[in-house]
Amino acid sequence: MLRLLSALQSVVAAFFGVQSEGKRQSDFKQHSISSIIVIAITLFLIFIATIYAVVAWVLNT
Repeated sequence: MLRLLSALQSVVAAFFGVQSEGKRQSDFKQHSISSIIVIAITLFLIFIATIYAVVAWVLNT
């Protein structure tokens, strides 16, 4: 669970562009690439769904 939380934190930091190069390299050594990709795709889909929901809500009001 702690490794998953660490991978999630790394992906979120990468999304915002605030992750250092040293941290990125250590993350790829600690976590499997498949877990990082799955977390990134999931967060991206949640982001897109949120944007869609907000736009739909604003257009309906």
